[in-house]
Amino acid sequence: MSVSTQSPSTATLVADLARAPSERREACFKALLDAVWQGGEPTPQARDAVPLLVEEVRRRPTTLSLLLLGLLAGGGDPVLSEGVSEGLDHYLDLFGGADAETTTVLLYLLGNLPGERERILAFLEGADLVQADRARLERALAEFDPDHPDLGRAWPSPVVWRLNQEETAFDRGWIDRLTPEQARANWDNDTRTLLAYMGGRARWVTRTRSLPAPEETTVPDEAPGTGSVAPEASGEGLFDRFAGLLRCPDCREVLDGSGLGSVFHCPSCSRDVPTAGGIVDLLSEAPGGAGADGDDATAGLLGKLANMPSMGRYYEAVLRPSFLRVAGGNWGGAVTLADEDDYVIERVRPVEGPVLDLAAGAGRWTSVLAGAVGEDRVIALDSGLPMLDVLRRRLPGVPAVLGSALDLPFATGSLGAVNCWNALQAFPEEAGTAVREVGRCLRPGGTFTLMTFRWADDPLERHFQESHHFPSRPEGMLLFESEQLRGWLADAGMRIVDASGEEGFVFMTAVREEA
Repeated sequence: MSVSTQSPSTATLVADLARAPSERREACFKALLDAVWQGGEPTPQARDAVPLLVEEVRRRPTTLSLLLLGLLAGGGDPVLSEGVSEGLDHYLDLFGGADAETTTVLLYLLGNLPGERERILAFLEGADLVQADRARLERALAEFDPDHPDLGRAWPSPVVWRLNQEETAFDRGWIDRLTPEQARANWDNDTRTLLAYMGGRARWVTRTRSLPAPEETTVPDEAPGTGSVAPEASGEGLFDRFAGLLRCPDCREVLDGSGLGSVFHCPSCSRDVPTAGGIVDLLSEAPGGAGADGDDATAGLLGKLANMPSMGRYYEAVLRPSFLRVAGGNWGGAVTLADEDDYVIERVRPVEGPVLDLAAGAGRWTSVLAGAVGEDRVIALDSGLPMLDVLRRRLPGVPAVLGSALDLPFATGSLGAVNCWNALQAFPEEAGTAVREVGRCLRPGGTFTLMTFRWADDPLERHFQESHHFPSRPEGMLLFESEQLRGWLADAGMRIVDASGEEGFVFMTAVREEA
């Protein structure tokens, strides 16, 4: 007697999903998904599956079938999109009486049918929808206007972006410099990213059979602590306690900041490095070559600070929580700010020396770090001037360095501890280099605390993670495997003493071992 090894037909897989009892639906869904979706795109079997799925939705609609139809409609095959559109009347009928969970999935499905925008928007005109959901759907279905492209303000919902005149002018400045091809590419990436967010929410609903936690959509006029810096806390003298710490970005010699006013000076190569508002700029090219007038450089840095768009308030109120949902699977709010704060407070154990907040951003965890070890020990580093501007306004007693995590401007064995929170994924291809730099700069016994994210185990959740095309990484988001992180830490001479985290979060503490 021979045993058949033939894979189940597409029709069988679709029927199995439609008829599966609740405890078997996930397994049947994954079997069908594996048949029709591979490597981030539909397989040839998807064309057979779509009409069968549409028919099953008419008979026995399930959120998993609706989710899969949305995925296939947005897969780039016009035949699939047209096939999914055949069921539009029924999707709209379902929408009229759907519960909140089904509505979340239907919004994702409808957002992948831009060819039906007029019918969809006309039907939903009077629907009772959450404002953020309505704005997402309208933007997902919107047509690109090459004469007036609205770029960069779609995710996580267009409704959160309430730009003032200065911010609007800032946007128009960079958008107007784009070529038509660049503008279209940015628009398409914005759309993919928004749909990936909608898809992530929908997948959470189908996997957990529960709604995501409520979203933050209210943005304060200012982020906490972002008011004007008092004149007496403008930054003068802040680096005195870290004399001899900073290295020249050109020749790696110690920078001298004593008695030099608004610049650091390299006695070896004669480079002047500007400072302003408690920020030292190690990223700018030396103006006019080595030995150029430091006052000119400082004036340039002050000018940049005066024209910073107020991104800090968006980042902390809306963007960061939304990113944690996608990257960390935190749709249900399993990881709270208090959890993150507690980890930093409990795990940072510095030896003698300064404590660095690496890739410090707007300073939310710099503040926690300062509370844990004392403000006078902390120095912050980030490559984004707008974020450091917010940090300095929040923490006028903490000096900041505009520099690179891949080439830390500190001597070997000079730091007592390093914290890097929610940042390694910002430079994923070079994360190993950043970890190696941390190991170089830490003194033996000093701790390295970090929080980042690992890829989701669920293949569809991972697809939605990968499909986030942020401006800093237009090719799509890249996260980590836990073993990668462990390997980088070991190669940098650090021993892991804690590894934990809910969902896709990675919390780690490592100690620098003796050389």
